[in-house]
Amino acid sequence: MKRALERRLEAVEGFRDPRVELEQYPTPAELAAHVVHLADLHDDLDLVLDLGTGTGMFALGAALAGARRVVGVDRDRDALAVARENERRVAPELSVEWVLGDATRLPLSVSDVTVLMNPPFGAQRGNEHADRRFLETVSNVASVSYSVHNAGSREFVESFVDDHGGTVTHAFHAEFDLDRQFDFHSESTRALDAEVFRVEW
Repeated sequence: MKRALERRLEAVEGFRDPRVELEQYPTPAELAAHVVHLADLHDDLDLVLDLGTGTGMFALGAALAGARRVVGVDRDRDALAVARENERRVAPELSVEWVLGDATRLPLSVSDVTVLMNPPFGAQRGNEHADRRFLETVSNVASVSYSVHNAGSREFVESFVDDHGGTVTHAFHAEFDLDRQFDFHSESTRALDAEVFRVEW
């Protein structure tokens, strides 16, 4: 199932004009398929919320894997337009609900959801602690979450989760190639080290 899901997600188009201030980096199909497959194995794919969905990788993965309802939230109108095109391209049986809005100040009322997200790492000047703001939202609406963070984030994530009454049940390393997309990138491709966490809230 995971390999078949990855093949379907390989059709997902990335950002056409990525915004550096939003740290818009595409989630690789392989990583998304792995995370969605893990969520499926834990029966976490019921009501799924993809925060900072971008071009829809996690939301579409959840829809393809049999979630009952999927909502993707992003503040970038252009990214959501690509997400809608990606939905037509990937053609899941379940329609995704795309919501324009700030994922850290949700424009909808939900609770006890599964959150899938690859939030901004907070690596850009002026965007420090961006992942903390996403986690704060998650702690208020999720029963379980899966999130991708910059390598070296484990101590921070575990401390945050503990302070908010949650438990990290899984943590693993992920590495993926990131193509050059901003002027300050000096290499055509760079291997990015990340960490993925499953949290029960």
